[in-house]
Amino acid sequence: MRVLGLDPGLTTTGYGIVERAGGRIRLLAAGALRTSTEAAPAERLADLRTGVLALIGEHKPAAVATERLFFNRNARTAISVGQASGVLTAAASEAGLSVTEYGPLEVKKAVTGVGSAPKSQVQAMVAAVLGLSTAPKPADAADACALAICHLQSAGLSQALSKAVNR
Repeated sequence: MRVLGLDPGLTTTGYGIVERAGGRIRLLAAGALRTSTEAAPAERLADLRTGVLALIGEHKPAAVATERLFFNRNARTAISVGQASGVLTAAASEAGLSVTEYGPLEVKKAVTGVGSAPKSQVQAMVAAVLGLSTAPKPADAADACALAICHLQSAGLSQALSKAVNR
């Protein structure tokens, strides 16, 4: 199963494409979609849409995992992240993909086993799970990879439970 993880942001959206094959999880691509702060917000959102559709077209993921938004003290940041998240979700849906949102605690627990793990521990575990010497850069890409890994772990658990219930 191939998953596109997205860590949404208007200026920087991290992405990570991971695949489970033969019991191993491997990294296919990671990086960031960046928009110009000089451009109008609508143009920046259109650029994010174009970028994520290009990633989907190139890598053909089966699903998308993104971070569930939470209230931020900075309303302007919260609004721009919400707009970016909405555009990314709509683009993935337009491409026929299911989108699953995960909260930070869910991601930390799936990747490290501890919901209160610090960011440095999450990044170290992302690198270990993917067989890398260091976590993908920038940090937004590592976060996106953690989201994709979380989805793969959750999908595996869901499949196991489904098999057990259907016996």
